[in-house]
Amino acid sequence: MAVVVLNKENFKDTIEKNNFVIVDFWAPWCDPCVAFTPTFEAAAKANPDIVFGMVNTEADPEIGEYFQVNQIPGILVIRQQAGIHAQVGEIGAPAFDEIIKWAREFDMSGVHAYYQDQAKKTN
Repeated sequence: MAVVVLNKENFKDTIEKNNFVIVDFWAPWCDPCVAFTPTFEAAAKANPDIVFGMVNTEADPEIGEYFQVNQIPGILVIRQQAGIHAQVGEIGAPAFDEIIKWAREFDMSGVHAYYQDQAKKTN
């Protein structure tokens, strides 16, 4: 699957309509960010069941601010609308593959229990 450009118009919809999303926070002036792009694109091609999206923090700073992205490059792994892993700094393909593998195997039952508990507290 091709990498999706995420912005203010489509970010929320993308997260809500897809079970598994990996977001790359980047900027065109960031050399490590630009160097990571081929790795990100290769992972997207190798994992067509996951949505891979890129947020240009220069064009859409509000998204990065919302997720408290203070450094780039930054990766955010989202499953079932919950952020389960954040990675800041340069990362190579083998480490990125391991993060994807870990995220696939991550037991979401603790996340579900947390949200159920929060819902009970607000009712």
